[in-house]
Amino acid sequence: MPESTQPSPPQTPKPSTLPRALFKLARPHQWVKGIFVLAGPVFALGDGKLTDISPTQLITTLALIFFAFAFAASGCYVFNDLADVQADRAHPRKCRRPIASGAVSPPQAKIFGVFLLVLGLALALLVPGSVKWWTAALVAIYIINVLLYSAFLKHIVIIDVLCLSSGFVLRVLGGCAALAVTPSTWLLNATLFLSMFLAFGKRLGERRVMGEDAASARDVQEQYSDQILRMIVVVVGVATLLTYTGYVQSREADMSLTLATGIGGDFDFNLLWVSVMPVMLGLLRTITLIMDARYDDPTELAMKDPIVRYSSIAFAATTIAATLLT
Repeated sequence: MPESTQPSPPQTPKPSTLPRALFKLARPHQWVKGIFVLAGPVFALGDGKLTDISPTQLITTLALIFFAFAFAASGCYVFNDLADVQADRAHPRKCRRPIASGAVSPPQAKIFGVFLLVLGLALALLVPGSVKWWTAALVAIYIINVLLYSAFLKHIVIIDVLCLSSGFVLRVLGGCAALAVTPSTWLLNATLFLSMFLAFGKRLGERRVMGEDAASARDVQEQYSDQILRMIVVVVGVATLLTYTGYVQSREADMSLTLATGIGGDFDFNLLWVSVMPVMLGLLRTITLIMDARYDDPTELAMKDPIVRYSSIAFAATTIAATLLT
């Protein structure tokens, strides 16, 4: 009799490897996106605000809201991977994800995902004062937004990117709400454009790396094209740079270093302008590497490419220096 051709049942993950697979499933390397919760408080400190809060309370509050969004994001990644398991198996890199590779079973992933979401909301409720309800509400809105994205919004062209971009804006709002800081319009605009640049850059990177097979890993790619994505990435990248430079110009009055010249006048220089250089370098370098099909994910690019990584460090250093020296 011919041998049976029925597929063998999926293997149960070994207990010794399951914790490592769950850790990978949470994608802790993506927690770097949580740095957006620091944006509002950092600029508020530069404006001389938050002086009535002790350093311990400030650090504790920022840590709580950072990890609240981090665990919430990890929980959302779990459910997104559950929804995308078949498409991930067709992707050259995503096929190694824990659920797609079989390292974590779907039931295990669901329990782990719920645990992470609850943990994220719980941490938001630990934020001191009555603002905890605002922070918890923003984390809940973030979760709902990402779950709706995973369910069906990711299949709608342009709306898929707007959903992802909203997640970054919600992080900024969460950091501001946790410390009762009013976010500036400049900050929200720059966050929106930068997050759109990252999301559209990821879609362009996938098309450049995978070619026509990109639609098998992300079906919304059928509605995009290389030409439209190249145009959008450049436009949004320029909008990000112009928005940030506009913000720098708006801070000229309180970010300028004044030096007495001794010849009848003072020399004023906006120190924050120096931070424009690493921003420009990072954006243009990212566009170049994505166009060259070197990476399919700007976040991964920022972690691995030394020039983009060092430009990010230079941006943080120059911004902090300008804040401390003025």
